[in-house]
Amino acid sequence: MGKISDALQKHNSEKQILAEKSPVDSERLILEDPEISRIRDASLNWKVNPKLIVLSAPDSMDAENFKVLRAHVLMAGKKNSPPRTILVTSAFPGEGKTFVAANLAVSIALGIDEYVLLVDCDLRRPQVHAMMGYSKSKGLGELLKGKMEVPDILIKTGIEKMSIITAGAPQKNPSELLSSSRMESFIEEVRSRYSDRFIILDATPAQFTSESAVLARHVDGILLVVMANKTPREATKKVTQNLPKDKILGIVFNGHSESLKSYKKYYSGYYHK
Repeated sequence: MGKISDALQKHNSEKQILAEKSPVDSERLILEDPEISRIRDASLNWKVNPKLIVLSAPDSMDAENFKVLRAHVLMAGKKNSPPRTILVTSAFPGEGKTFVAANLAVSIALGIDEYVLLVDCDLRRPQVHAMMGYSKSKGLGELLKGKMEVPDILIKTGIEKMSIITAGAPQKNPSELLSSSRMESFIEEVRSRYSDRFIILDATPAQFTSESAVLARHVDGILLVVMANKTPREATKKVTQNLPKDKILGIVFNGHSESLKSYKKYYSGYYHK
């Protein structure tokens, strides 16, 4: 698990969105966000994965910091035109890309007007279904093979404004499937069908596979998840060089070790007033 920090820094003219590792017993704010409370109580109809901190701990600083990430994503595009298709990837496996993709998707869906479709594009080691509390089912792989259509694989979640598409069964040729014309047509279909929907694609690690670079050509924005104090700087630099720089919305540092004790003290004091 990780904690998204609201401390933003600029580095080499690129936005960096910092994240701090989240303890299991993450500290909660005194007051619960009434929007999240209402939606959680009224609409959540499945067992929540504790890693979905936006739902499992909606009054925590962790969830609040995902709101900060959401705000920066929604304001990243041109005026009145935020990036509608967002690719979430990492340099290496195990850096928390699915954690970030899923929590960001939920956070956006909890907004007032936004609808979200979360798509598992990691046909090698899919994790979205487990993160969202579902068993494996037919999904993107079957669609790209021509065995299914979008309505056949679309899963409506317990959140009214959020749907997911799982990766489906493991595929022997993930690179070929994701670089096919069917994949391009799929992205265009789900993008154009609903003008108020955000499409979040959880992709494979960019350092080890070619799929992320291929998918990057078809999206509006990219979030790169990096594990702090683990991922070599040169590897991160190489990944950013292989992705369209004008589409990189920011870098999410997961597992950042810097303490936020002063912020916790501020939050506690503020919400006690």
